[in-house]
Amino acid sequence: MESQPHWDDYAYFAAVARTGGIARAAQTSGVSTATLSRRMRAFEARLGRRLFLHGASGYTLTAEGRTLWDKIQRMETAAADISQWRQTSTGPVPVRISAGTWTALHISERLDEIWRPDAPWLPEFIHCELPMDIARREIDIGIRNRRPEQPWLAGQRVGTTEFAIYATDKAITGWIGPADDAAATRSAQWVEAHHGAQIVTRSNLPLFAYQMARAGVGRVVLPLPVGDGAPGLIRLSDPIPELCMERWLVSHHEGRHEPPVRAALTALARFFTSTPATLEQPAPVA
Repeated sequence: MESQPHWDDYAYFAAVARTGGIARAAQTSGVSTATLSRRMRAFEARLGRRLFLHGASGYTLTAEGRTLWDKIQRMETAAADISQWRQTSTGPVPVRISAGTWTALHISERLDEIWRPDAPWLPEFIHCELPMDIARREIDIGIRNRRPEQPWLAGQRVGTTEFAIYATDKAITGWIGPADDAAATRSAQWVEAHHGAQIVTRSNLPLFAYQMARAGVGRVVLPLPVGDGAPGLIRLSDPIPELCMERWLVSHHEGRHEPPVRAALTALARFFTSTPATLEQPAPVA
């Protein structure tokens, strides 16, 4: 059992302290009352302190709870000060954006449709197949495949992504599969589950699999915009229903109001809702 609370436990605690009850906090946090109640009991156990008095009037803070609430409010004030400091800087402000392989490829090739040099923000793309921590501001915006669950994150749904099978010729029956250390994307899991016995080679890098498919080595699963536009590849299937996934722009619920981040979110949303997009990232781990 972990001895230290998760960062999201502090956010859940703040929601309960701010609203005075589990039900109201659950509504603002986007989780069930049962989940929030369980998390708060575990939070108290990890801290070894009684934070709430449970009664008809709701969740009342104990002396220990009020002390923690004061500290968290100071953290929120500090975060607001940092946001204000960022807004007063001169010149375009870097906005760090994380995306999976196919999204990164797609938006880098069409960056002029998203960003102009005179924009108030400067795109800084961080490629990562695993979700990065927005709470700690490792990134400002994550392009992900599901609605965010943590209470400090905000999400905007900007469409869906479909995948299909591609190869250079219908006669090719072998498959290119994921290596053991490859990210556990849904398409990689699908290939392993449905065509594991037909895999002729493997790669832990999706772009290598893409290039090998173009060289005629085997079949591969790709997002439609990538596969349909790839020289030498033909589509061998209809879109695979179980691989269809949502596409979300995820940001910090307070950081999203910062002008550079807001400008980046607006530009990305416009791009993804007006053009076919590509996305594949594992779901964020709560």
